[in-house]
Amino acid sequence: MKAFYQNTGLKVFCGLLGKSRQAFYDHRWRADEQALNEGLVIDLVRHQRQDTPGVGGRKLLHLLEEQLQKHGVRLGRDQFFTLLRRHDLLIGRRKKHVTTTDSRHWLKKHPNLAAALRVERAEQLWVSDITYISIDNKFGYLVLITDAYSRKIVGYQFSPSLNATFCVKALEQALAARQFPHQPLMHHSDRGIQYCSQAYVGVLQNNNCQISMTQNGDPYENALAERLNGILKQEWLLDQTFDSFEHAQRAIDHAVHHYNHSRPHASCDYQTPCQAHQMKGPLNKRWKPKSKNKPMPYFNINKALRIFGVTFVKPPQDAFVNCKPQSGLSLNL
Repeated sequence: MKAFYQNTGLKVFCGLLGKSRQAFYDHRWRADEQALNEGLVIDLVRHQRQDTPGVGGRKLLHLLEEQLQKHGVRLGRDQFFTLLRRHDLLIGRRKKHVTTTDSRHWLKKHPNLAAALRVERAEQLWVSDITYISIDNKFGYLVLITDAYSRKIVGYQFSPSLNATFCVKALEQALAARQFPHQPLMHHSDRGIQYCSQAYVGVLQNNNCQISMTQNGDPYENALAERLNGILKQEWLLDQTFDSFEHAQRAIDHAVHHYNHSRPHASCDYQTPCQAHQMKGPLNKRWKPKSKNKPMPYFNINKALRIFGVTFVKPPQDAFVNCKPQSGLSLNL
């Protein structure tokens, strides 16, 4: 309006809207400050995603919390997600499936001992799984050994084939880097032929490790290892198709390093796996499990009617004693 009525003062326009000039300037300052803060947050998000390109919004907000406080930016979770959505920075989820487990073999399969184990320290339970990495027109295979307490990747190897040798190398790597070698250790995996092979089982037995395996082929029996596969693929884009084995190996090394040292874990009180690996005792979980036994919601009609001023009155006991049906009644439809 000021552009069309250049000779009219700002006070007149503000008076027409019932506002003061100070309110107008305050609005402009707040809008400028909000735009500046949003630009700062977007820059921080894009810089953080250079190391963790697929990290989710909640963990991303936790990673940026200290930097936002230094700049005096106060941002809630919902506002942060709205900002990411506006700038098309939310992460989409993609699902693929390739079978990497062959449990139909004659080798010995061990019982599931991990189901009854209560994990309260690092290097008490290790879980392992094999996942695929797409390379041009073929696949490479990545084995991961993870500490169930700290979620730290303690050993990993990448191979162009599914032989047992690369799994043994990952296990030897994990055992060589143990920080608490005198504590008892259990190893849990699926019943794949690599884990049941004589070479793999022999290394576990020589290092006094208990052996635990899934029983029914249910992925929930090895859920922690399965979840780690998804994290690396979604947050570090390992689900893409690489042009060479060497390119994939570099991406895996980068992902494992930043997962262990940079990514806060909701199951470890938002500590990184390397930080949680030094702790003892139960860790605070920052997520709420979905209850499978929620009570069915019900609607109390008596309570609802009382809200609208309607109540039911119990009739006296003799109300229907002398009631007799009337004869000669007919219905005209």
